[in-house]
Amino acid sequence: MPAEEKLYDLAELFKVFGDSTRIKIIWALFEEEMCVCDIASLLNMTQSAISHQLRVLKQARLVKPRREGKNIFYSLDDEHIEAIFYQGMKHISE
Repeated sequence: MPAEEKLYDLAELFKVFGDSTRIKIIWALFEEEMCVCDIASLLNMTQSAISHQLRVLKQARLVKPRREGKNIFYSLDDEHIEAIFYQGMKHISE
């Protein structure tokens, strides 16, 4: 069995996936990197609400920011996130 700390970290990661808004944001970022204003428009939410969720996703190392002038663009942190999603979708579709 993995160390207690690793199991705790895994549980925390899965908690981040427990919010449908964060799931929608990640899904949108599968297609392309986006700024807060574009994500807010796509999801019909305020920029403040999206910024809050992006902060959570960034802390969990699921998204990464890239600054271009005054704008910050977000993208998925690595290919593991997409793999986690597709495995989850496969699981719930069976």
